[in-house]
Amino acid sequence: MTTIVNNQTQAEVTLDTDTVDTIAILEAAAATSTRPTRAKVTWVQEDQGEWIAGYGGYFGGSVDKRDGRFVASDTFGLVVGEFATLEEAQTKLEDQLHVMLPSVIRPVE
Repeated sequence: MTTIVNNQTQAEVTLDTDTVDTIAILEAAAATSTRPTRAKVTWVQEDQGEWIAGYGGYFGGSVDKRDGRFVASDTFGLVVGEFATLEEAQTKLEDQLHVMLPSVIRPVE
């Protein structure tokens, strides 16, 4: 037996002209902002076969070479994946960090 439950709640909101204008101004300012949308990622080779990611000035994770493969781990030590090249591992970890830690944004130096 299958039961389908619909929990969608919809609400209608009416905004006054001043609120709509304020929202438009904020959206326009955000679109033209010089603030970077991603934190800067830096890489340092800590040891033979180990690279450390800095994400916006914080520890972002690491890539370790194991048995000819590159294993990327995030800032919490969770494995992001295993890759054939260092570049693939670093790119995947960077993408993961931008999703996991989007509020860590520092100006690009």
